[in-house]
Amino acid sequence: MNKRKVYTALLSVIAAFVVVIALFLIANAHTLPAKKSDYGFFDWVSYMLHMDTDAEGNHIGHGWEFIRGAGMTMLISIVGTVAGFIIGLGVAIVKTIPIGAEDHILKKACLKVINGILNIYIEVFRGTPMMVQAMVVFYGLMQAFQIDLDAMTAGLLIVSINTGAYMAEIVRGGIEAVDKGQTEGAQAIGMSHWQTMTSVILPQAIRNILPATGNEFVINIKDTSVLNVISVSELYFATKTIKGSTYRTFEAFFIVGVIYFVLTFTVTRILHIIEWLMDGTDHYELHAEDDSATGEEATA
Repeated sequence: MNKRKVYTALLSVIAAFVVVIALFLIANAHTLPAKKSDYGFFDWVSYMLHMDTDAEGNHIGHGWEFIRGAGMTMLISIVGTVAGFIIGLGVAIVKTIPIGAEDHILKKACLKVINGILNIYIEVFRGTPMMVQAMVVFYGLMQAFQIDLDAMTAGLLIVSINTGAYMAEIVRGGIEAVDKGQTEGAQAIGMSHWQTMTSVILPQAIRNILPATGNEFVINIKDTSVLNVISVSELYFATKTIKGSTYRTFEAFFIVGVIYFVLTFTVTRILHIIEWLMDGTDHYELHAEDDSATGEEATA
């Protein structure tokens, strides 16, 4: 583990948060012109980031809306990525179950049917846009099966299933990247497929796929923006609302662009730290036994 890299990444994360906090503090400390017609670019940015209330208790600015939207985006991204990883892990384990010539015909038939269904699932959800999936799930479930999901539940379901399809192929690739000799060795000592996966293959495969998993997490942070089509109150939806009430498109999306960048930058650096911690030390020392101690033990 390179401690310098870890410290640098931590400092980068802290610096990103300091910049965002400073931006909000400066915006709230900035004195706005009396008339909105006199506002310039930075005045509008300051106004949008304000989190104060007037004498009647009404909010001045839209700072809290940006914060709530960012929180919703991160919640959907985290839950969707974790659920998608679990789905993908299960699908990959099932798809890698070996089918031997000596296996019962019923087992062969069942595995082929299950693998066929899983292949359809992967191809459909990898081959269609998430926005289309959101519309189909949110409106289709109600019309076809009378299942009335609220927008948040539908959004979590869509992101999880979509991520699961991608993670299934990522995990499968990670499993197949592990040397086959380890699988053969585990089977030679009588370990089942499940035991081989959990004790031998997956610990190595998970480290191999960590960068790709982190990439999926970053993609989910950005792709949650498509959920605005079903009125999920994530960051992009909040920005559209703010833009609609202020009629200032550039300033609103400038702010949201900075927020998205800080979120993805922070997540990327944290994932790099986790990778370096999992790699362990870069240097190993072999300690030779003390010859005198060895000699005493031999004499005894």
